[in-house]
Amino acid sequence: MLGIVLPNGAIAFARDRIVIDQEFVEIARRGRKPEKRFRFADRCFQGGCQQWTGDRCRVADALVDDLTPVGIARHLPACGIRPQCRWFHQRGESACHICPEIVTDANDETDSSRGENELSPAGR
Repeated sequence: MLGIVLPNGAIAFARDRIVIDQEFVEIARRGRKPEKRFRFADRCFQGGCQQWTGDRCRVADALVDDLTPVGIARHLPACGIRPQCRWFHQRGESACHICPEIVTDANDETDSSRGENELSPAGR
């Protein structure tokens, strides 16, 4: 888990890597959808993912190329997964600067007409 989604859509990043266990999953499923409250990350599946081009992640390239960070922080956000992060290794600090703006479930709680887990910029 990368962090907690704040009411304004920003991400409060966890300084340390947080491993999700079954107890967390059970508790997180109570109330609103976990994707609305937490920002999750998983390892890169490379060739097992349709976004993999053979040597890089198409999503990371598209987001870094297309998004302008709202405000570039002087320091990179705290991040518990940076040493293993595909986006960071592929695009460097540029990926870290846009990462806080990415949400994985921007759909309204009641909107079932659109697919879940779409990547979209927060607040845009």
